[in-house]
Formats: sequence, C-alpha cells, structure tokens
Amino acid sequence: MRPVKVLVTGIAGFIGFHTALRLAERGDEVIGIDNLNDYYPVSLKQARLSLLGNRVRFREMDIAEAEAFNALVQAERPDVIVHLAAQAGVRYSLENPFAYAKSNLMGHLSVLEACRRSEGLTHLVYASSSSVYGDNRKVPFSETDRVDAPKSLYAASKRADELMSTAYASLYGLKQIGLRFFTVYGTWGRPDMAYWIFTQSVLEGRPIRLFNNGDMMRDFTHVDDIVSGVVSTVTAPVFRPGEHPHRVYNIGNNRPSKLIELVRLIEEYTGCEAKISYAPMQPGDVVSTYADIEDMQADYGFRPTTSLADGLKEFVGWYRDYAGYAARAAEAVA
Repeated sequence: MRPVKVLVTGIAGFIGFHTALRLAERGDEVIGIDNLNDYYPVSLKQARLSLLGNRVRFREMDIAEAEAFNALVQAERPDVIVHLAAQAGVRYSLENPFAYAKSNLMGHLSVLEACRRSEGLTHLVYASSSSVYGDNRKVPFSETDRVDAPKSLYAASKRADELMSTAYASLYGLKQIGLRFFTVYGTWGRPDMAYWIFTQSVLEGRPIRLFNNGDMMRDFTHVDDIVSGVVSTVTAPVFRPGEHPHRVYNIGNNRPSKLIELVRLIEEYTGCEAKISYAPMQPGDVVSTYADIEDMQADYGFRPTTSLADGLKEFVGWYRDYAGYAARAAEAVA
C-alpha cells in the first residue's frame, strides 16, 4: 500500500495526536495544524507535539481562518484530510457558546470549502459525536435514528456539521466520512473528561461527583480502537457507485459501562478509595450512550479490542507519570 499524504486538523488534540502518530508510524506523510487554544493547558498539547517530533510537519493555524486554511490545502495538495479540530466539551458550551460557533461551525465550513476546491483530494474524514443522539432512549444508538433533538450546543454544532457535509456532498460530489465518536479515553487524553478528573481526584484525596445520582452509562471507547477505525477510513474508504457520497458511522465500544464501574476500576488501579458525592443531572448531559457499530463492522471490519479494565489500567499508570512530569515542569517555571 502506497504512503498517503494526510492533512490532520487538531493534531495537538487527544485524538488528533494519536491518529497522526499511527499514520506516521505506517509511513504516511502527515501535515498537522492546530491553533493551540487554552481550553485546557497548552503544555499538554505541546507535549503531544514534542512526541510527534519530526515525524510530522506542524503549522499553528486556526481552521476558522478560511483564506489561510484554503491556501495551505492548495499548497500541500493532500490525498486525504482528517478533520478532528473542534471545540470540545458539552458543559463548556454553556459558558462560551461563541467558541463553538467559530470552531465547529465556521471551522467545518472552512474545511469543506477548501476540500471542494482541492484537486487530487480523494475524500474527507471528519469527527462527529455521539452527542448528536441527544437523550435517545432506544439503545443501541443507530445511524438511522432521528437526531433532531440535541441536548447541548456542542451536540447541535456537530449535527450541523453533518448537515453541511451532506449539502456539500450533494452540491459538489465531495466524498466524506463522518465518524460519531463515543466517549473516547486513553493516555494523553483530555483533562475535562470524567476518567481523567476521577483519577486525579482519587489520587489527590478529593471528592468526585457522580451526576444523576450515579445513574449514568457511557460507551467508553479506547483511543487505540478509535484510531484503528479512523485509519481504515483514510486508507480504504467505502464509497459505493450510485450511493450518496457522504456516509456517517458510529465508532464506539458497543459495551456501555456504569460510571460507578469506572470509579471502582480507578480505585483498584490507584489503590485509593474514592470519596463520592451524588449530584443531580447536569444541563446538556445525557443519561447513557451505546453505539450500534454494525455498519462500521460491515464496511471496515471494525472490532474494538480494548476492555475498559485494560484501558483504565494503562491510563492510571500513564497519569501517575504525567502528573509527576507536569509538577516538575510547573516548579521549573516558578
């Protein structure tokens, strides 16, 4: 299989970093962009970039700057664009909604415009989210389910991205694959995610909050499994003759777990007892997520292999090392 030239947006982010690393290790040519915003510590993003090193070519850029992004795409002429840059986080969308309009709406439109003008581009792969399903009580969530009742602005922005992509596929024949990620976790992750917050709090002896009085389930999906799915859509995209050139897939673990199970595993791997407080449901949150992955299995052979127990054990070990590294770095700056 010949190397592919791939432009990855959000390369300093959690999934972007892991995706770029996998592609580079395969021998693909990777160009990455990121605006290095401060939604969470920029030092974490810079540490990810340092691990990528010269295996990728990095450029600091905001995808919402349409002219600059289009110029980059025209100059580089990638075979595939993997669009993972976005303003993440359900709860933060209540505090800073305009950040989501800029990054997720204007940013996605900027990518679409650059793609449809790019000669030689085979297709676009982009990140959507399980949040588009809202408070769907039918499980598992299927790509054919209605997704017109978002519970947060973040979810609404991701659904809007899907609709914009549908329009560009119809108007310009732009081939696209949208991936609805389900609760991704793993090493080098995001500090605003529950598994990171719980691990940090348990190790530091601080209480953790379980919302909806603990009655919550998530389809936790290890980042290695997510990246395997992403890479398969990059290298062997499935576009059937006569079908609409935009397809959306669920990409999840297909095995939801209760949040209390997450806590118990963290207790086991840290050797510390969690101090738990129960709280009401948070605005914008949903009770459960559960991915139907039959389409992704049929078209790409997608089969998650990492159990929550194994994935969390790996993360807790990594977090201990990273927390020590971050503490030493902070002391050096001080």
